[in-house]
Parts: sequence; structure tokens; C-alpha cells
Amino acid sequence: MQVILGSGGAIGTDLAKELKNYTEKVRLVSRNPQKVNEDDELLAGDLLKDEFVNKAIQGTDVAYLTVGLPYRVKVWEIHWPIVMNNVIKGCKKHKTKLVFFDNMYLYDKTQLSPMTEETQINPPSKKGAVRAQIAKQVMDENGAGNIDALIARAADFYGPEIANSLLYEAVVKNLKNGKKANWFSSIDHLHNFTYTPDAAKATALLGNSENAYGQVWHLPTCPPMTMKKWINAFAKETGTDPKTMVVPKFMIALMGFINPIMKEMSEMLYQYDRNYDFDSSKFETVFKMKPTPVEEAIKQVVQHN
Repeated sequence: MQVILGSGGAIGTDLAKELKNYTEKVRLVSRNPQKVNEDDELLAGDLLKDEFVNKAIQGTDVAYLTVGLPYRVKVWEIHWPIVMNNVIKGCKKHKTKLVFFDNMYLYDKTQLSPMTEETQINPPSKKGAVRAQIAKQVMDENGAGNIDALIARAADFYGPEIANSLLYEAVVKNLKNGKKANWFSSIDHLHNFTYTPDAAKATALLGNSENAYGQVWHLPTCPPMTMKKWINAFAKETGTDPKTMVVPKFMIALMGFINPIMKEMSEMLYQYDRNYDFDSSKFETVFKMKPTPVEEAIKQVVQHN
């Protein structure tokens, strides 16, 4: 049996489907888990509770930590270390392998093009500092021989099963509703996105590949193109005019005084005022898996949301 801790997260549904290629049973764990496969085992509870996490991991061979915590610095600073401590403790006790689904927030902001698994860790934000802390904890425990663990890292993501990604909310949803696409700082810089079905397929493959453990892996991600081209591609698929409103940094800072989400966005704006190239060539070379072509991915996102 393999378990998804945070099965309601960005890749939970797709990952549950993919795991059936490797294990007979999948256990889905979240506050309110929903079956994906007919025979999924559901376990509802709180990953902040040590005893619950121990129960969730018991009897499993691989645990996938994919939980998404509320997008607030204070929540991350308090809750992420507790969740990670509980999961590592449970994996140690039950000799369960750990796959941590991570993001790129910990990388030095001057080295975003390209980003590889060797890019310098120098988080420019408070959220990034939290991610750096827990990623280090995972790899330190692996290095000490306490657990077998790996990190599966994604760029910004988009996909047919999620309607709350930044790309969908700011661009696709607005275009479909006849509004202007919104973006931050500039639409002339390069950016790429990880397609969630690709992320799920690759994460399942990593979790079931012995030689993948002890390493960080960038999940397969399409080559970057300018945000203007992304917006044009979505406009073409939705049959709309690619009108765009670029929101400057100072405006987001002002909006942060009345909008909590905009306040949380302010420290992340460095990702949008320069080229952003998340390189997944290591994974693609080793596992011979390419990301879904952008045209097909965009078509699926538009049709399913």
C-alpha cells in the first residue's frame, strides 16, 4: 500500500490514479478525503496531529507528502515544521519511504534562468525560508540513513484538475469570462509551468524507482516562453481577445493593505520581473519522459475547467 498525505492537494487526484500502476491499494489522507479509485482507502484527519500521522503511515511502503497549507507566511512558519516532523517520525517508525512534493521557492532569485537541481539555495522570501528548512530536513534524514527519501520539485503549475492555480485564476478564468488577463510586473519575461498530470505521473514513477532516492528531481516541465505567448495561446484556445492588464509591483503592495492574498503575493513578485526557466532535463534524460506539449496541455485545462 502507498499513501498520499494531503490527497486534496494540487496533484492528489492525478497521483492517486497513477499509483494504481504500482500498488494494489492507495490510502488517501486529508481532512475530507474523496475516493479517486474505486477501492481507495480513506482516512480523515489532521497532519498536525502526531498520532494521526502515525496511523496514516502505518502499513504503507511509500508516503507522498503533497499537502498544501493555507498560503500565509505565519501558517507556514508554524505548521510546516510540525507536519514534516510528524511525517518523518512516522516514516522512521514504519520504515516507509518518503516522497516530498516541493516547489522552487528556496532558490536564489538571481539564478532563476535556468533553475536546476544544483541551483543555489538562498531563499529570498519568508515562505522560501520555510521550504528550505523542511527540504533540508528531509535530505538530512536521508543522508543520515534514518529514512529513504527524495524530493520531487515542481515549478508553478496548471492542470485540468485544479481551478485555483495562479495561471488559471489570473489568465484563463478572466479570458473565459470576457475580461482582461491579469499578470504581474511584465509579460515580456520567459516563464514555464509544470502540467499537473505530468507531475503526478513523474512523482509516482520516482516513488517506485529505487535509484531515485536520496536525490532532488525537477519534475518534467515544458520549455519557457514569454507570458505574452502564454496569454495568446490561452486566448486562442478560448476563442477570446488576448487583452491583458499588467499589474505593477506598487499596485500589488497597495492592494495588500486590503487584500490578504495580495499581501502574501508581495514577497513572491521576484518570480515575475525576470526570466523563469525551470529545467527538468535531469529527469527527462534519466526516465525518458517528456512533458506534455503546451498546446495539448492548454486544451485540456480550458476544456476541463
